[in-house]
Amino acid sequence: MSETEVAQELVNISKRVEAKGFVAATDGNISVRLPNGNILATPTSMNKGFVTTGDLVEVTIDGIQIGGTRKPSTEIKMHLFIYQQRPDVNAVVHCHPVYATGFAAAGIAMMENVFPEMIIGLGAVPLAQYAAPSTDELAGSLLPFVKDYNAVLLANHGVVTYGRDLWDAYFKMEKVEQIAHTLFVAESLGGAKSLNNEQVLQLKALAKTVYQR
Repeated sequence: MSETEVAQELVNISKRVEAKGFVAATDGNISVRLPNGNILATPTSMNKGFVTTGDLVEVTIDGIQIGGTRKPSTEIKMHLFIYQQRPDVNAVVHCHPVYATGFAAAGIAMMENVFPEMIIGLGAVPLAQYAAPSTDELAGSLLPFVKDYNAVLLANHGVVTYGRDLWDAYFKMEKVEQIAHTLFVAESLGGAKSLNNEQVLQLKALAKTVYQR
């Protein structure tokens, strides 16, 4: 995929997170690793529904801006930390979806033993301790989780997901929010019922065979 195509895909994802209500006002940020190793990201202080390819910002893996006329997202440190820790990750999505962010605000992690799709494809969604947005501490709060998980709740803040490409990272965000919404509904019906250990082990075995990509 050419850099132009990657940029357009980033814009498409940006518009989608706004349309889905995963962000409000100028919240959220999205980035992708380019073939040259640099990072292309949404700019700061801009509604994600209005972003065009001309608004995107290119930075090196060390955070030096080398392209774009706008400033990079204030959360770029978090993105760069993930890329540095995970060579297999090529895209990062950070949003504030209502239900998942509600879990983050309540200090509740989303464990994987309720839904088969979590065990097979997403895994547990742990909760990182609170750190102020746009700081080195926020990136550091991911350190216990970044290598073993692909989605993390940020306490009192939001959610970050990452994957092999933009759509993979985005779909993880969709799944986290859908599961958080369903768990919220289940609580009103008496609480979600966890799968037992045998059922979990069976699903993990299927994840390595039937569902392996």
